[in-house]
Amino acid sequence: MININSVTLVGRITKDIELRKTSSNTSVCNFTVAVDRRFQSQQNAGQSADFINCIAWRQSADFLSSYASKGTIVAVEGRIQTRSYDGQNGKVYVTEVVADNVQIISPSRQGASVSQGQNSYAQSSNQTFTPSVEHNYGSMDDDFSNTPSLDISSDDLPFY
Repeated sequence: MININSVTLVGRITKDIELRKTSSNTSVCNFTVAVDRRFQSQQNAGQSADFINCIAWRQSADFLSSYASKGTIVAVEGRIQTRSYDGQNGKVYVTEVVADNVQIISPSRQGASVSQGQNSYAQSSNQTFTPSVEHNYGSMDDDFSNTPSLDISSDDLPFY
């Protein structure tokens, strides 16, 4: 029997990243990704979001704290992890995504004022911050700014 624990999310970071260091000087950051959820029913037709807690370690945490902020659209690949701890009101259970790979898809709306030095570095660099996966610092918006956007619904996808 094969067990698979794999998650892929695309959404916006809900608040600025705060980098912390463990006692062994390992970088870590917790962040939340707002992922759109489209739904249709007879009473409600619209859109809402799921807010998914994520955690990144080492180079991924350093990358996020340097280049991502509130509103940044990111793609997160990782695995679901559950844990518990004793809180003030009893046992607390936490479910989160441990990010193995994080890519910036577009900068935050507020992040449009990134300094020129960082932006030129971002566009010319394609380095990796995790051992197995590449991070793309450049903005896809720059490459596709003159192309029309596509409106694809879940009904258009054969596997949805």
